[in-house]
Amino acid sequence: MTQHKHVGSSLDDLLESDGTLEQVEAEALKRVIVWQIQQAMGHAGVNKSQLAQKMHTSRTVVNRLLDEKDTGVTITTLVKAGRALGMTWTLQAGEDNGSDRAA
Repeated sequence: MTQHKHVGSSLDDLLESDGTLEQVEAEALKRVIVWQIQQAMGHAGVNKSQLAQKMHTSRTVVNRLLDEKDTGVTITTLVKAGRALGMTWTLQAGEDNGSDRAA
């Protein structure tokens, strides 16, 4: 019988062992943010150019904001987008229950 290193371990353990856990978590969070912004844009009838104008920024910044892979968006950019679309952001931190990973 062959021993499998990752049998019984979690996906988080696998991603942590190969050094990609934080990037995967950041990309997942960014996908949620992008989806929320796109929903708000649809409800407001606002396209990318109009959003850039309302945010007093360039369309390039809006494109980066809506790029799911670009996790380097600033909080200032999120606040500007939220205000331009009538949104508010709420950030909530919690404990990583059941995890023995180091912070």
